[in-house]
Amino acid sequence: MDGDDFLAARFEEQRPHLRAVAYRMLGSLSEAEDAVQEAWFKLSRSDVNEVANLAGWLTTVVGRVCLDLLRSRASRREDPLEHQDGQEVRLPDPIIGGIRALDPEQEILTADSVGIALMIVLETLGPAERLAFVLHDMFSVPFDEIAPILDRTAASTRQLASRARDRVQGAAPAPDADLALRREVVRAFLAAARGGDFEALLAVLDPDVVARSDGGTLRPATLRRGATEVATGASLFGSQFTGESRMVLVNGEPAVAGFLDGRPLSLAVFTVRGGKVVALDIFTDPERLERLGLSAV
Repeated sequence: MDGDDFLAARFEEQRPHLRAVAYRMLGSLSEAEDAVQEAWFKLSRSDVNEVANLAGWLTTVVGRVCLDLLRSRASRREDPLEHQDGQEVRLPDPIIGGIRALDPEQEILTADSVGIALMIVLETLGPAERLAFVLHDMFSVPFDEIAPILDRTAASTRQLASRARDRVQGAAPAPDADLALRREVVRAFLAAARGGDFEALLAVLDPDVVARSDGGTLRPATLRRGATEVATGASLFGSQFTGESRMVLVNGEPAVAGFLDGRPLSLAVFTVRGGKVVALDIFTDPERLERLGLSAV
């Protein structure tokens, strides 16, 4: 094996980790793949003979690429989606798995309970805050290695991560650990929605539940707050839905994919805490649903 092949092999060993970093930074699977590929281009053009820690070097390179992409996204005012109450949020790309297990690369992508609700909170952070939090808190990169990426001191970078941490902990509490129990809550929600049982829906919804929908390109995004409003919407949709439902995993969370005439119609992701649904994130964009490969799950 010559030097180029050896370097390529070492890079491929790091690819799943780098993709996980980029996904948490960008919330987009396609952009994450682009960022990883850009890291390979930089590696292939660099002299890394004196790099003692290639994994760390590549992680900071991917972080820098993602930071540039986030700043570019902000300057173009791309995304996020504006909801009816004036709040803005960008629903990240979901990672789909079967209900029983995820493949090894999906496990790396969704490790550390990076559910959709947490990814949405990450989307609300500024680029610098997101970088500091993701690299330090999720991947244990020291602040003195993150600081040069941001052109800040290590102390200033630590403050950025601390502010981001406070926002994350306040807005995205950890879901219940028992997946089987979370699935039971989702099944109870589905049964109540299909039967139009309003009281049963209220019983499985947290009083402050939030339901978000990406809306797609043809419809505006929507946001519903509170058990009564969410139960009303779920009861109306459930009583009218005549298609097929399949249980799947999305970012490690129980989810339900809806199909009509064999085509994906929706994907609803449930965040369950304390035996109640605290967040419901619904993907309905036809183009996005087609890209997810739900029919194969």
